[in-house]
Amino acid sequence: MEELIEQLIASLKGIWKYRWHAVIAAWLVAVFGWIKVASMPDDYQTTARVFVDTQSILKPLLQGMTSVPNVEQQVSIMSRTLLSRPNVERVMRMVDLDLDAKTTRDHEQQLDELMSRIKIGGTNTYDIYTITYNNKNPKLVRDVVQSLLTIFVEGSFKGKQGDSQKAVKFLDEQIRNYEQKLVAAENLVKDFKLKNTLLLPRQGIDYGSQLLMASDSLNNAKLELVEAEQGRNAIHSQISGDEPVLDLETSVAVIDNPEIDGRIAALNKNLDALRMQYTEAHPDIISTKRLIAQLQARKLDEAKTRSAGADPGKNYSPMLQQLKVALTEADARVASYKARVHEYTTRYERLLAQSTAVPEVESQLAQLNRDYLINKDNYDKLLGRREVAKLSGDLSSTTEMMTFKIIDPPTVPFRPIGPNRPLLLSVVLAGALVAGGAAALLVSQIRPTFLSPGQLREATGLPVLGTVSMNWTDAEKVKRTRDKYGFGACVVVLFVLYGGVMSTLLLKF
Repeated sequence: MEELIEQLIASLKGIWKYRWHAVIAAWLVAVFGWIKVASMPDDYQTTARVFVDTQSILKPLLQGMTSVPNVEQQVSIMSRTLLSRPNVERVMRMVDLDLDAKTTRDHEQQLDELMSRIKIGGTNTYDIYTITYNNKNPKLVRDVVQSLLTIFVEGSFKGKQGDSQKAVKFLDEQIRNYEQKLVAAENLVKDFKLKNTLLLPRQGIDYGSQLLMASDSLNNAKLELVEAEQGRNAIHSQISGDEPVLDLETSVAVIDNPEIDGRIAALNKNLDALRMQYTEAHPDIISTKRLIAQLQARKLDEAKTRSAGADPGKNYSPMLQQLKVALTEADARVASYKARVHEYTTRYERLLAQSTAVPEVESQLAQLNRDYLINKDNYDKLLGRREVAKLSGDLSSTTEMMTFKIIDPPTVPFRPIGPNRPLLLSVVLAGALVAGGAAALLVSQIRPTFLSPGQLREATGLPVLGTVSMNWTDAEKVKRTRDKYGFGACVVVLFVLYGGVMSTLLLKF
């Protein structure tokens, strides 16, 4: 510790010995430093603050109808990409900074300097964004911040409108492609139906149903033909007399025989009276019923005997003429049913012969219809998506989705914010004092002297027997005194000059 103190004292003595070197170095550093600080250009700064209101009533109203843009993310991304190279180059063009650039290197230097001096800040809570710029030209400061604010607002309003336009353009191209596919598919279906019109289902009825219906129609026509032939044969038999006109079951009630009818009526009346007294197994009831049956049979026999009698004018009777007319109509009806049976038979045989080709035709038609429906479904979806994209683009660019409120507009600053000349002047003064001391210490090291017997002993390694003191004359004492006063005056004048420069700068700014 003692050695350290001794070295410190020795250094101070060396500095004091070469104090004029220290004064000269301090004055040089101070003067040049103060001149440099005074010549530094002023640094002006302006700041613009903008509030972005992203709460809009359109969001809940259009939710579900279209893709509502995320305006918060949109503004946040725009604030982060505001200092991109294209935007900064646009700012340079807006404020005419690019006119000063003569070469590409100058342009790049201006661009880098501009990007380094612009500061973008924001708060996630209140959506307040700040734009700050520093420069020596106060008007340029205001113009740059105003240009950045304009780009920020325009970029936020544009949002994803460019992306929406690209999406609409892409959808239009796809719609045209699918429209061509749809027309081609429709033409294929039309041509196929025209080519295979006889094998395709009609009015929702497939080929199997058509074959079944043709079979049913053929069977019904055959049945009607059989019925018509039987009716014709019956009429022909009546005309030729092969079978009686009256039927056994129905002729008894309509035959007119007053005598037998009276007896049958009396027996029926008696039978009703007996049934009120006895059961069906009573002998009187059984005998009465047998007697009624005998009278009815006798009545029928008499009627047959009368109809079978010789009638020489029967061929000229009105009934015979009516039967002949009915026979002619029956022949025509039989011929009609035969033609119908032949036609239905032809249809059925044709459908049956085509039954092997129908499944292939139906399969091809189903494939064509499936392709057509797929293309039509995609076409309809693309039409809907295009309208949604247009609505989304309009919604992204509308001013109703967000509101910009300029809290602090950019202004031309009247007072510079820098450089901090008082601080720099003080730093220069401190540096000058340090530089003066360092210069004196360096000279003392270059031109060393022994300031004590101990230093001489350590340097030579020889014992020091004694020292001789300096006996200053009066003239030397006066000279030394003047030297001390001159050194003090130089130091005082240095501080006075520092105070004068400081007060001048304070009064100026």
